[in-house]
Amino acid sequence: MRGEDLLRWPVWMDGVRHWWPWIVTVIDVAISVVASAHVVLSKRPTRSAIGWVGLIWVSPFIGTLLYVMFGINRIQRKAQSLRRERGRVRWLSRAVEAEETWELGERLGEGAEHLAPLARLGTVIGTHPLWTGNRVEPLVDGDAAYPAMVEAIERAERSVAMGTYLFYPDAVGRRFNEALAGAVGRGVLVRVLIDDLGSRYGWRSNVRRLKRLGVPVATFLPTFLPWFSRYVNLRNHRKILVADGQMAFTGGMNLNEAFVHGEGWIERKKGGRRRSNHDLHFRVEGPVVGDLMRVFAEDWAFTTGERLEGEDWFPGLDGVGLTLARCVEDGPDNDMDRLQLTVEGAASQARRSIVIVTPYFLPDDSLLSALEVAALRGVRVEVIVPRWSNLRFVEWAMPPFFERVIEGGCRVLLTPPPFDHSKLIVVDEAWVFLGSANLDARSLRLNFEVNVECYGGEVVEAVRRFLEVRRAVAVELTLKDLRERPMAVRLRSGVMRLMSPYL
Repeated sequence: MRGEDLLRWPVWMDGVRHWWPWIVTVIDVAISVVASAHVVLSKRPTRSAIGWVGLIWVSPFIGTLLYVMFGINRIQRKAQSLRRERGRVRWLSRAVEAEETWELGERLGEGAEHLAPLARLGTVIGTHPLWTGNRVEPLVDGDAAYPAMVEAIERAERSVAMGTYLFYPDAVGRRFNEALAGAVGRGVLVRVLIDDLGSRYGWRSNVRRLKRLGVPVATFLPTFLPWFSRYVNLRNHRKILVADGQMAFTGGMNLNEAFVHGEGWIERKKGGRRRSNHDLHFRVEGPVVGDLMRVFAEDWAFTTGERLEGEDWFPGLDGVGLTLARCVEDGPDNDMDRLQLTVEGAASQARRSIVIVTPYFLPDDSLLSALEVAALRGVRVEVIVPRWSNLRFVEWAMPPFFERVIEGGCRVLLTPPPFDHSKLIVVDEAWVFLGSANLDARSLRLNFEVNVECYGGEVVEAVRRFLEVRRAVAVELTLKDLRERPMAVRLRSGVMRLMSPYL
């Protein structure tokens, strides 16, 4: 056989060479049609659906690949499947649920009965009842919160459940490690759940230390290589500590010595860089503690497959206070955006005031519109945020949102350093919404979060005093301040605003 015959294409390859562009096109069209159908049937937000469909058709194969990797909510299917197989965690309670919402107005008292429809909303969209007989106490900064939490662990006789996003192996982490290990040594049932990405925040992990101490610990949705993980955007941001199923701590505070300002309770390393932040946590007692424990138990079952049941974890709970409270959990495994709907519902029912304290203010259009409408109705709307953020990109992205709400009649108050990580919403000085969720797309759409809504009781007055302290040091931001910024700075903020759903 001659050399030129060896280099000649087989005859059948001539047909492939002629038809392959058409074959590839047909395959791409078929895949794009299937992917687009999935988008149309599964994506509720219209803009999100349009964006994904556009990317699928404009970027052959690559757009579909990106949608398969990042656009499909696999965590929802996984969570729903596990819950179908294992059922819901059950608990016992001797407390009585709150009356029907049309009778709720009488319990709220004069001036707050108009919030009864908000309670009705929570009943419809949520999975937890509104309980009477709770006591909710604010704990400002780590100086108040951490000693109370460690004391609850050290006094526990039956069980300790703790879930957090960040658990630093610093001076605060060591105190918690010692308390948890001591509880295990006393025969107390202990379970610790840490978000995997959060456990490696700053490349410092406390998980191995806990394991060496014999503390049962698990990490939520492991992300060994975050850029390859399907769940890198879906983090467990909840903060829950429950001791003996009777006392709970929840709010926005991670475990980090930066939230401790005084000396004596912890011993910091000499020569280390001293950082200081503010935050707000809450001690909770009463029947709503059972629901917080249930949230942790379902996260633990989701992660490890172990069900936490029985009176060690879910004892009977009596009423101990005057606050009506409901646990509001949310996450990408839910069909409804419960947190966002709750905040929008609260804005629609407000008659006198709405106060929002948040470290990150990046709400979507519907929530912005709810605040603007409330302000136009004559409600005093205040947004209290830190003057400087701990996340530079978020700080750059927030000014366009400030400008819009100020134009709509709201006030924006900036608090001076140190950075304030507190999260709180108060309506008409009668309804308090506390927990782990920030007012941004990550918390309201992507993270697993838990909040508690409170009607009346001791917590209202305590929160009012907290807000007075924050207002006293805050400076109001004006449209003039925003519009006098250099053009390059305004342009930077405009560009970062486009990235706000992913910050």
